[in-house]
Amino acid sequence: MTDQQTLVGSAAGDDPTEGLRAVRALRELADRLETLQVERARSLGWSWQDVADALGVSRQAVHKKHGRRL
Repeated sequence: MTDQQTLVGSAAGDDPTEGLRAVRALRELADRLETLQVERARSLGWSWQDVADALGVSRQAVHKKHGRRL
């Protein structure tokens, strides 16, 4: 079983302590992956609007979250 499968199992489990910790870990993983992919997209010439459309958020939201890093 992979770490991600373990996290998903814990997040859906009966123990709220484990579940909430797993949710936090998954959220942190998703944030890191989002940052990686936004950086990759921008380096390939994607506009902020292109990135926002792919994420299903507004251009302003994605720029506010990631614009400082790039």
